[in-house]
Amino acid sequence: MSEKFSNAGSADIVLALCAAIHESKDYLSEVDGAIGDGDHGVNMNKGFTLASQRIDASSSFSDALEVLADTLVDDIGGSMGPIYGTFFMTLSENLSSSDEINAKEFGNSLADAAQALEDLAGAKPGDKTLVDVAVPASEAFQAAEQRGDGFSSCLSAMAEASEAGWKSTEGMQARLGRAARLGERSIGHLDAGATSCNVILQTMAQEISAKLQG
Repeated sequence: MSEKFSNAGSADIVLALCAAIHESKDYLSEVDGAIGDGDHGVNMNKGFTLASQRIDASSSFSDALEVLADTLVDDIGGSMGPIYGTFFMTLSENLSSSDEINAKEFGNSLADAAQALEDLAGAKPGDKTLVDVAVPASEAFQAAEQRGDGFSSCLSAMAEASEAGWKSTEGMQARLGRAARLGERSIGHLDAGATSCNVILQTMAQEISAKLQG
């Protein structure tokens, strides 16, 4: 029997994402301060904290993702609200009709969400953005799933690729956003969006793995 988890009653996965961002808020702003405005942690914490207050702990994974997406779009300033809002809304819409979520369904949804990020941000891998985390993480998950690996192994592959993608941004030159104005001076610093994306994917991998059955 393939591993899966119940969509119903799994809002706690999303609440764990909110808690992880809250715990990381100072570090996110520290990373952002090196080549950006220094407010990434503040803005992300604002949106994720508001979402955590609006999410019914007994609701489904997809419904909780929808609340998070709506909150980020409506209540975070700058570009990150719509970008992350699109990511989570794509996941929510793709998974909303599933009672039990298996590796194939999650992997396909993650791929669509990563593609939505690329489309909205106008970024591609190598531009020093959160795309450098989301795309390789999605590709690693799908590659593992297509090899026939179990859901938990796919999540481990996703988390490993997420970490590697995040670390790789340190050696990149920023090509988009405020940091792009620094040119080569942006090299040697991690990207803030990639950092928060890694926090999100690491937490999601851990929380979903704990719920898998079968």
